[in-house]
Amino acid sequence: VEADMLKQMNRNGELPHCIVEGPISYDLAVSEEAARIKDYDSPVAGDADIMLVPDIVAGNLLAKSLLYSGNARTAGIIVGAKAPIVITSRSATADDKYMSLALAALIGK
Repeated sequence: VEADMLKQMNRNGELPHCIVEGPISYDLAVSEEAARIKDYDSPVAGDADIMLVPDIVAGNLLAKSLLYSGNARTAGIIVGAKAPIVITSRSATADDKYMSLALAALIGK
């Protein structure tokens, strides 16, 4: 429901200068081949830059999957408070922590 609300806000011009798609499954977000096979037509299919998740548990699962299975780099923040909140894993590398602080600094401007 919330993903669809964000998509509608984007279509109505409330979230300009970006493409918002969702809800969308993980395979469609990261695989053009999956989108082709499933006949899913979207400008972000297979090329998502940012994935929003509904809660911290889903976010942790997605981040750890990308990190350990796909050699991804991570940056963890929580938005919606007066200032961004940095959140990293206890096993996060120095690079992960740095990227989280840099993202929080950009968001907090």
